[in-house]
Amino acid sequence: MSLVTNNAYGKISTSALAISKVASRTAMESYGIVEMAGKKAGGFQAVFKRRKGGKGIKVTFSANRIIVDAYVVIKYGVSITAIAESLKEAIKYRVETFTGMIVETVNVNVVGVKL
Repeated sequence: MSLVTNNAYGKISTSALAISKVASRTAMESYGIVEMAGKKAGGFQAVFKRRKGGKGIKVTFSANRIIVDAYVVIKYGVSITAIAESLKEAIKYRVETFTGMIVETVNVNVVGVKL
């Protein structure tokens, strides 16, 4: 799935994977985030599966607007609401700067807490 934009210079197509990589990197650079939660693949497939990036991020498109869902594990002892609000703003800013499109919403899902 990709986001397609037209302007005076031509057609621009941005994939959901590229947006998820930007959002994932932004989350990992944010204070209080320990890791991104993702699907756990076990056994033989886990050894040979290539990581595509964008772990813990789900990107969907709705009428030329972007919706980002982030699944994170936070550091023990920090304010969950403060970290979530900060992460929402950071992801929204970076993705809007990267794509030039409007991010409709960023949902932060705290999956766990680590020391």
